[in-house]
Amino acid sequence: MTSPETNSAEALAQQASQWHRQGRLKDAAGLFEQLLQREPMRATAWHELAYVYKALGAYSEALHAFAQALEHGMARPWEIHLDRAILCADALRLDVQARDELHAALQCKADYLPALLNLGNWHEQHGDRTAALDCYQRVLQLPNPQPANLRWVALARSAIIEPPSQADDPRFSDLERALTQVGQDPQVRPHLLFALGHGLDAVGRYDDAFEAYAKGNRSLLRASGRRHDRRQVEALTDAFIGAFSEPASSRSADAGEGPAPLFICGMFRSGSTLLEQVLAAHPQICAGGELDWLLRTAAQRLAPFPQSMQRVSDSLLRQLAGEYRAHLRTLFPDAPADGYLTDKRPDNFQLIGFIKCLFPSARIIHTVRQPLDNALSVFMQNINLDVASYAHDLGDIGHYYGQYRRLMQHWQSLYPGSIHDFDYDAFVDDPEPQLRALLDALQLPWAPQCLQFHQLRNAVKTASYWQIRRPLYRGSSGRWRHYTDHLAPLRQSLREAGINTAD
Repeated sequence: MTSPETNSAEALAQQASQWHRQGRLKDAAGLFEQLLQREPMRATAWHELAYVYKALGAYSEALHAFAQALEHGMARPWEIHLDRAILCADALRLDVQARDELHAALQCKADYLPALLNLGNWHEQHGDRTAALDCYQRVLQLPNPQPANLRWVALARSAIIEPPSQADDPRFSDLERALTQVGQDPQVRPHLLFALGHGLDAVGRYDDAFEAYAKGNRSLLRASGRRHDRRQVEALTDAFIGAFSEPASSRSADAGEGPAPLFICGMFRSGSTLLEQVLAAHPQICAGGELDWLLRTAAQRLAPFPQSMQRVSDSLLRQLAGEYRAHLRTLFPDAPADGYLTDKRPDNFQLIGFIKCLFPSARIIHTVRQPLDNALSVFMQNINLDVASYAHDLGDIGHYYGQYRRLMQHWQSLYPGSIHDFDYDAFVDDPEPQLRALLDALQLPWAPQCLQFHQLRNAVKTASYWQIRRPLYRGSSGRWRHYTDHLAPLRQSLREAGINTAD
C-alpha cells in the first residue's frame, strides 16, 4: 500500500478532499500542505485548504490560503473576496479590511448580490443607516439580479431599518407581493415574514404581527426538517450539572497578563448586547462581542464534552487558559491591560463551569429579563436553528427557558460571589443605580459616558444592532401584554418548569 508521500499530486488532492468531506480536518490540512509544497501554484488546493483551516478555527491561516487562491488565478474571485470579508468581520475583527474585501468583490462583479447584501449588513452593524439603505436600494434596482429571490432580502432589511409608521404604508403591500413571488423559498421567505411582523408590530396590528412571526418560524422549521429535542436538552443539562458538581477554584490558576476576561451570558434576547454596548463606553472595558473560542474548544478538543471534564488535567486547563488569552490579544491588541475584555456569547451560560476551570476568578454577568418578554422576543427574531433549535415554537422556548434557569441555579449555588445578575427591565426603567451597582461589583469607577452608549460607532454583530443605536427606551418591557392571547403554550411550559412569570 502506497503512502500519501509517494502518490501523485492528483492523488494527494483527491485524498485530501476525501478526508475533508469525512471531517478528518487535521489530516486533510496536512495533506493539502504537503501537496502545496510540491505545487504551490495549485489554486484549487489553496481554496479548499482555506475552508479546512476555517473549520479548524485557524482563521488567519484561512485568510492567507484564500489570498493564495486569488493570487494563483482561482475562478470566480468575487466569491473568494466575499469569503475573506466574512472571515475578517466575524472571526478576525478586521472590520475595515472586511469592508474593503466587499468592495473588491463588487469591483470584480458589480451586480454580485451576496456582496451587496453583506455590505449593507456591514453598514448596519456600524450604525450607518443611510449607507445600508443605499446598498439595499442598489440590490432592488438591479435589472436582472441573480439569484433572483435573494433581492427580496434587501427589501426585508430595508423594512426593518425603516419600519412603517402607519397602517397604510405601501411597504406592507411590497412585502406581501414579494411573499407571493418567492413561494416557499426557505432562504428568503422567513426574512420577509419577520420583516412583515416587525412592521405590523410597529403600527399596533399585534394579531397580524403574531401571525407573520408564526409563519416565519414555521417556514424555518419546514426548511430544517427537524424539531427541538426536549429530552436531549434535559439530558445535556443533567450532564453539565454532573460534570461540574463542585466549585472549580482549585483546578487551575490563571496568571495571564492583559485585560481580564469578562463573560456576559444568559438567554438570547435578554439584554446582553445592550449591556455590552453600555460597558464598551467605559475607558477600562473593551467589547469583544460574541466569540466562539470556548464553544469551539469544548466541542473539538474536549470531546465528549462535558463528560471529559472529569479527566482533564490542571496542566491542560492552564494551557487552554493561556491560548484563550493569546486569542484575545490577537483580536484586540489595543484592549486596556488594566481593565476587562468582554466575551458576550449568551449561550456561554452552559459553559460557566468550564469558564471557572480556566479562570477561577472570572467575573460573569448574567443578563435576566421578564420571562414572557424574553421568550416572545426570541420568537420574534429570525434565529438560525443551528444556534437555537428551540426558538421557533413558544412551547419549546418555554421548556428551554426552564432548563436554562435550572442550570443557572446550579452555577449560582457553586459561585455565589462571581455571578452578577443584571436585570434588563430594571435597567431601562432606572439605569444609573443598576449600572453603578454593576461597576462597583467589577471594582471600576463610575463613568457617566456609559449612559451615552448609543453614540458609539463600533461594530455590533447581533440582531439588536438598531436597538442599541438609540437612547434607552422602555418599549420592549411589557411587550408580551400585546400578545397575551397567543401565549398559552409558552405559559404552560413555563409553569411546568416552575417559572413565575410575574404577570
